[in-house]
Amino acid sequence: MAGILFDTRIVKTYEALMELGKLAEETQEWCEALWEDLLVNPDLMDELVFYLEHHYLEEKVKCCNYSLIDLYVWQMNRYNIIGDTGKNTSVCNKERMVLHAFRDMIEMKKAPEVYLKRLTDGRGMDK
Repeated sequence: MAGILFDTRIVKTYEALMELGKLAEETQEWCEALWEDLLVNPDLMDELVFYLEHHYLEEKVKCCNYSLIDLYVWQMNRYNIIGDTGKNTSVCNKERMVLHAFRDMIEMKKAPEVYLKRLTDGRGMDK
């Protein structure tokens, strides 16, 4: 098989995402859908690889001046409101929030106006 090159980094990234998905208590199907979207978003794929290697977000990818960190914090605030704790507790699944930040960024790139409204709307009476 001379002349065929196989990049194992993509396989290792896929495997790591699937393991992260298990920690995040997401289904295999949900993780597969995220993977497919990441494959066509190389900038987000690079962010995922960075996250997997360093366990924090690099904040290189932005949409409408929002980064993955902004979307992660938004996820955390939503969790705190839903959990009615007012703070981030130890039972909060942070890996899940990271994966959902990636999903939100993918969706935000498709329909920025929808996400801008979600991100800028207030919390009603819970302010």
